[in-house]
Amino acid sequence: MAEYKLHDRIVISPDVCHGKPRIRGTRIMVYQVLDMLAEGASIETITSEDYFPDLTVEDVLACVGYASRVIQNEDIVVEVMG
Repeated sequence: MAEYKLHDRIVISPDVCHGKPRIRGTRIMVYQVLDMLAEGASIETITSEDYFPDLTVEDVLACVGYASRVIQNEDIVVEVMG
């Protein structure tokens, strides 16, 4: 099984988590962490025993960094309303 490194902490493995970007060594997908941040969860909450105790602060920040790189490489199409 090939594993593709996208960041020091973010990988894609075609046979793990349907090939979605995840935190290395876990089945926790990047989008799960980003969704929690978007809903207002703190890093402390995300890494707590109640959610993802295997994650570190650095893992959460790696998810944000990965998302930033994805957006930087996207072409954004804006529809002007009016």
